[in-house]
Amino acid sequence: MGVVLKQSIQNTVVTYLGFFFGAINTLFLYTKILPDEYYGLVTFILASGAILMPLMAFGVHNTMVKYYSNHQEVEKDGFFTLMLLIPLLGILPVALVGFIWYDSIGDWVSQVNPMVKDYLWYVFFVGLAMGYFEVFYSWAKVHLKSVFGNFMKEVFARIGVSILLVLFYFDVISLDTFFKCLVGLYLLRTVIIKIYAFTLRMPKLDFKFPPFTKEILSYSFLIILGGSAALILLEIDKVMLNQFISIENVAYYGVSVYIATVIIVPSRAMHQITYPLTAELLNTHNDAGLDKLYKKSSLTLFIASGILFVLIILNLNDLYLMLPENYRNGFVIVFLIGLAKVMDSLLGNINSILYNSHYYKTVLIFGVCLAALTILLNYILIPKFGLEGAAFASFVSIFIFNLVKLIFVKIKFGIMPFTAATFKVFATLVLLAVLFDLVQFQFHPIINIGLKSFLIVVMYVGILYRFNISEDVTGFLSKWLKKNTP
Repeated sequence: MGVVLKQSIQNTVVTYLGFFFGAINTLFLYTKILPDEYYGLVTFILASGAILMPLMAFGVHNTMVKYYSNHQEVEKDGFFTLMLLIPLLGILPVALVGFIWYDSIGDWVSQVNPMVKDYLWYVFFVGLAMGYFEVFYSWAKVHLKSVFGNFMKEVFARIGVSILLVLFYFDVISLDTFFKCLVGLYLLRTVIIKIYAFTLRMPKLDFKFPPFTKEILSYSFLIILGGSAALILLEIDKVMLNQFISIENVAYYGVSVYIATVIIVPSRAMHQITYPLTAELLNTHNDAGLDKLYKKSSLTLFIASGILFVLIILNLNDLYLMLPENYRNGFVIVFLIGLAKVMDSLLGNINSILYNSHYYKTVLIFGVCLAALTILLNYILIPKFGLEGAAFASFVSIFIFNLVKLIFVKIKFGIMPFTAATFKVFATLVLLAVLFDLVQFQFHPIINIGLKSFLIVVMYVGILYRFNISEDVTGFLSKWLKKNTP
């Protein structure tokens, strides 16, 4: 088994494991252990830190991957030294602004929730930790060692949070200590990945930088814009809610968003495989292969994300019965954010096509414009509609962004991801949703969820197999049936 394929499989397992621990924390530990307003504060701190991350890393996590192979062995120490120093171009100005105007910024972000002002520096250190974590994670990636870094990114922090919440529940640590340890957890994660990265190649400081340093800096700056735009689309709603409504609502919103975010797990797993394949097809100008991969990835991800969306929506009432009452009013949020995630999946490997092509600068401009639109929509809709307004703002922004990308790829590459099978899958999902919405069991919520999910999945897989809607799914099921039939 090749290194790339082997690590792709291992990374897929790690990603699912991370979402499992994330679900336990988000749905059960946080909601039952931490006071609502402080869970909202945690959500605000982590979301704000994530938005700061691209600036703190200064795009180095992408720049390193792009330019590493361009250097001869004797030049790599100078290249790595540059990669370690570039993030300071983002970190130092942010630290200086925070130090000089801390009170002014604090007063602005804490107009509705005064408690936020005392935790602004936590946002800075979380953003700093996330930024340099990505730098050292990329250091490992260029040496073809990604599994440990993915574990640290997806699993380590979530297990650490579980431990901290249990310690707080049993009064081993105070609430203030919990928040300090939470920040310390992200800093520790960065230190560990740094040690691991340096075991792969210990850097030697060499201030003889690469001859095309100006090009590297230019690319890094563009990646900041792209990364910031992407994270604004994902996280700005949680940050802006703090400006208009009480902070415990950020917790309620965050839980609903996490439930919907489960839909993108197959997409994240497949992306690790399709990204290098797409790059190879583009580099070799294999247009037919690119079109085939575009359609196949779209159909496969739609099959997976579509059924997850149906399962979540049809089981949501039973899931809510297991959560505290304050967290049970997020149906509209889950529906809108979940639908947006399905649309993301429906476009298959479109991001790989765009970011591996020479059109990536145009796409970054699209992203920045859509990020600005997201902020504007949140500013308009949150005061009027609250949490549902934030969800609708995200839905509209993601819909427009995906529509723009879809049209752009059609114009520049002449390909579309949809086939007749796409509409067959859509019809099947609608049929199952309508049919099983009428089916209600009267058992314990866990039994209800398990029973209904089993019936839906069996019928779904049966329809896909019977009508041969997807060659990949039919082929996989045929092999499995032959292997398990006596």
